[in-house]
Amino acid sequence: MAQVLEFKLPDLGEGLTEAEIVRWLVQVGDVVAVDQPVVEVETAKAMVEVPCPYGGVVTARFGEEGEELPVGAPLLTVAVGAPASGGDAPAGGGLPGAEEASRAGSGTTEGSGNVLVGYGTGAPPARRRRVRAAGPLGAGTPGGPSAPGHPAPGSGRTHGAARTEPGAVGFREPGVVQPAPARTAPLHAEGPVPVISPLVRRLARDNGLDLRELHGSGPDGLILRADVEQALRAATARQAPPAADTPVRPSPAPSRVSSAPADGVRTPLKGVRGAVADKLSRSRREIPDATCWVDADATELMRARAAMNAAGGPKISLLALLARICTAALARFPELNSTVDTEAREIVRLDHVHLGFAAQTERGLVVPVVRDAHARDAESLTAEFARLTEAARTGTLTPGELTGGTFTLNNYGVFGVDGSTPIINHPEAAMLGVGRIVPKPWVHEGELAVRQVVQLSLTFDHRVCDGGTAGGFLRYVADCVEQPAVLLRTL
Repeated sequence: MAQVLEFKLPDLGEGLTEAEIVRWLVQVGDVVAVDQPVVEVETAKAMVEVPCPYGGVVTARFGEEGEELPVGAPLLTVAVGAPASGGDAPAGGGLPGAEEASRAGSGTTEGSGNVLVGYGTGAPPARRRRVRAAGPLGAGTPGGPSAPGHPAPGSGRTHGAARTEPGAVGFREPGVVQPAPARTAPLHAEGPVPVISPLVRRLARDNGLDLRELHGSGPDGLILRADVEQALRAATARQAPPAADTPVRPSPAPSRVSSAPADGVRTPLKGVRGAVADKLSRSRREIPDATCWVDADATELMRARAAMNAAGGPKISLLALLARICTAALARFPELNSTVDTEAREIVRLDHVHLGFAAQTERGLVVPVVRDAHARDAESLTAEFARLTEAARTGTLTPGELTGGTFTLNNYGVFGVDGSTPIINHPEAAMLGVGRIVPKPWVHEGELAVRQVVQLSLTFDHRVCDGGTAGGFLRYVADCVEQPAVLLRTL
């Protein structure tokens, strides 16, 4: 009699959640042995051959070559046949080859060497069932006791009266091992040992543990890793029993202990600070960021700003000039003005530049957004920066003025620092950081001179572009800072 077991795509490790079927290695009707590779899949890391933990006949396959399956989705089903109870198998009993594959997979623990990294670390399968004996209820096992001493199906005992003595171990207590008595019948008359993965088989084999003597705590007796570990702990405890005169004291109930020190001033993470904490945490969790930086000679930019302000009219702020440089650079490198749609697994390139800028207030860090910054000149940018900064200080910014940014400009130079590796403002893809502008020795036109030097840094989402694009963006920004006339090409 054959039992059909379902094999699901296992956890492939390193946080991978899906895999693409590249090539099936077996066909429906093929006989497979325990740990035989059955399918070749491709993950984000590598090509992997997935071994099947069952021996039997393949009855169905799920998924075509080129199809992507999530971890836990069914891969194939295997009909596992129990060995016959005596003589030849009855006509029509089991599928062709199932008995041989079952016997090869269960008669020894040698067949579990093909262990896949991360194998079996996902949720245990829900529909695996213990394979029942082929004989009818009450039938004797060959070489064993007669019907009165034979255990009922599902009792967990497989070898008759040898398991009914007081103190006999194996099916009730996980981890208790008993040497198997000599007999002529197959050692495991119920077919293959129900084990969650080859990793569990290997753990048992390396520690000299016979899986046939265990009763699993999983669904329908499925042997889990925890069962094997518990068995090893029980064996260790039996080898080193506690001294007779040592009183056994119950362990105190575990108490919830905070990871923070007991003393000190506690500040609730709520309001603006709480929202910032949540957003920054999400950014760190979801965005694989990278940072590059460069020193630039800002002497000519400072001179150009002084000349603009000397010509009359509204004063132009340095932040406005840097914003104008940013929008020109984003026009050349639009990959950095984008976001990642994680659900659709798509990069969305945005048409408009809504420029956020970091502003420190008494209530915490906020990032007001200048709408359509790419369509504004230096005067308009200066006025909008001033308005939003004042609103941030007074706490009157609206939700619309704090959301919808596509790129952020962070002038941390106002704090007197040269560089930083800021956290990207989720869900944006990049942030330009500007350090303080200070006089430093600099080689200018072949001679050493004192120049106004600034450090520029770009933190970017490595999913939207590679280092070449990020470096090109930052180099263009530095060129505009060193020679403002470069901007004339985009005006």
